[in-house]
Amino acid sequence: MFKIYQKYLINKFLIKFLYICLIFLSLTFILNILEEISFLKDLKVNIWYPYFLTLLNLPITIFEIFPFIFLLTTQFLFYDLFKTQEINLFKKNGLSNLKIIKILFFLSIIIGIFNVGIYYNLASKLKFHYLNLKNQLSNDNKYLAMVTDSGLWIKDEINENTFIIKSNYIKGNILFKTIINEFDNDFSLIRTIQSEEINIEDNIWEIYNPIITRDNISYKDLTVINIETNFNEEKINSLFSNITTHSLLNLFTLKKEYEEIGYSSDEILVQILKLFSVPLFYGILTVLSSIIMLTLSRNKSLLSNIIIGILMSVLIYYINFIFESLGNNGRIPIVISIFFPMLLLSFVSIIGLININEK
Repeated sequence: MFKIYQKYLINKFLIKFLYICLIFLSLTFILNILEEISFLKDLKVNIWYPYFLTLLNLPITIFEIFPFIFLLTTQFLFYDLFKTQEINLFKKNGLSNLKIIKILFFLSIIIGIFNVGIYYNLASKLKFHYLNLKNQLSNDNKYLAMVTDSGLWIKDEINENTFIIKSNYIKGNILFKTIINEFDNDFSLIRTIQSEEINIEDNIWEIYNPIITRDNISYKDLTVINIETNFNEEKINSLFSNITTHSLLNLFTLKKEYEEIGYSSDEILVQILKLFSVPLFYGILTVLSSIIMLTLSRNKSLLSNIIIGILMSVLIYYINFIFESLGNNGRIPIVISIFFPMLLLSFVSIIGLININEK
């Protein structure tokens, strides 16, 4: 069973956590609703539709800023403990700073496990529906690309013709072992093009040594033919870049499918490792924030603490962003891109913990 002081600290932390979540929810809602209204201003939709879209996108947005919520929650908690002199009362009753930090550390990890195991999976499904609805409302809803067990599939409409494209795998700007079916407005087959290699660097695809079938007659063209599409290497990469629409379990399936078609799965692996490291990351940030409050911010004003929290959040964000980008681009190993920032923050925290207990 929990002791009285443990229950008190846990309840106080959770209340602060919920308050700050509500503040960020409100701010994020206002920013998102303005974006959705701008997106829908020329479309004939229900007046409540922007609010609906905003609510679908809100949970995953909050998930992305949870680390900074933990930083600020810890700061506000210690600010209250300093203001009410409760921190001194705890010390007089034998509760050291390290014990307080230990309670908050494990509480943050437990919340992190819940966030990854339940909250993230629900938020990713809502994000999927959000993007699906946005795609239906956009001008690009006639274009489609997806990965299945059989390879990469693309549906494209251009110049009043429809292309159904199936490729075994993609590597860089080359599609390998590809079949292109071209249909007219009545969806009657015009021709079928088969090729071992297609250059998709830009929207004019270069098809090497194609086998063309028209009216059940096939022949091989030993030259390079071109077709115009709405897709290129950059657009195909961007279509598969939003991995926050996939739950944790789906990410493993998606990783396997990407590898089967030769598409880089580095970004998926980064996301998987990030999710597994989230609980520990929350705990480390809570410890780091506690140390800063106990060493630097004991006598500072509320505004000063908020500024310190924002500066810390920005610094940690850019450290993570830089290393994650280096991992996605293959400049450094993916494991290092995820865990080196955490090790760096852990090292700083350990140094602070060594000297903090007597403060």
